[in-house]
Amino acid sequence: MHPSLLQLGMRTLEILIPHVPSAQSFANRSLGVMAWCIPIAVAMSTFGGLNSSIFAAARLFFVGAREGHLPDLLAMVHITRYTPVPAVLFNGFMAICYLTTDDVFTLINYYSFMYWLTVGLSVAALLWLRWKRPDMPRPIKVNLFFPISFLVACVFLVVVPFYSDTVNSLIGTGIAATGLPVYYVGVYMKKKPAWLVKFIDTVTRGCQKVMMSILPDVEVQQQMIEEAG
Repeated sequence: MHPSLLQLGMRTLEILIPHVPSAQSFANRSLGVMAWCIPIAVAMSTFGGLNSSIFAAARLFFVGAREGHLPDLLAMVHITRYTPVPAVLFNGFMAICYLTTDDVFTLINYYSFMYWLTVGLSVAALLWLRWKRPDMPRPIKVNLFFPISFLVACVFLVVVPFYSDTVNSLIGTGIAATGLPVYYVGVYMKKKPAWLVKFIDTVTRGCQKVMMSILPDVEVQQQMIEEAG
């Protein structure tokens, strides 16, 4: 059982009324000498969630770069291990930038609103393709009940925070909108300034040497697919 559910289920009314204790205080009251189990369980649960999030975020950067929406550097893989090293390190760099704020709860409000909005739009796009292009090849196909249920949950997670905390939700939207000029210069604008092209090439070559990464060719991509499957 998840440690948070266990903690919620075993708290008594006497504990809940005066204050909201931490997981450690709950463990001290109920488990005695085995109180050390709760911090370890919470750490393992957090590690498992972050592990999948790190892999997923790095994969998003990798695919975005492969489609031309991000610099080519993020679409490169290690020359022998075939892992997207630049994308993983870029994900870590962005996480360090987020840690510069002194109010993590405000950051969570900014991030969660835009996160669930983009996830909901992605799922809605998949449903639209399922309706408009039913004959498209789909290696993975599930019952429509699951994406529709997930979309409803995403709508709930977007509408409720926007209604209860409109200001922070708008600020988060504004932060996300700062990516529009970057998209215009980096993707939409075909003729980029010469100094910008030279700067990107210099950074890309330097990072390639440090990370020992190259753009995967067709044979490498096929080998990656075979090893993953």
